[in-house]
Amino acid sequence: MLTVNIHEAKTHLSRLVEQAARGESFVIAKAGKPMVKVTALDAPAAGQVRRLGFMAGRIEVPEDFDRMGDAEIERLFASAP
Repeated sequence: MLTVNIHEAKTHLSRLVEQAARGESFVIAKAGKPMVKVTALDAPAAGQVRRLGFMAGRIEVPEDFDRMGDAEIERLFASAP
């Protein structure tokens, strides 16, 4: 991850913000000591599990998924008065 000092961050802020928006986070340091991390708002935090699509490739939805249980449902409701 890129680390820049405060002076460099002030000088190149627009370019650095564009990089962060593209997912290239960076750290701003003062006197060599890391102070803040700049990252895009929609970027996942380190170690964060991406929930959308987390089961991709692990499960299969049957072709008749929307019709599963039709016979049982019809039997249950057909006997209702």
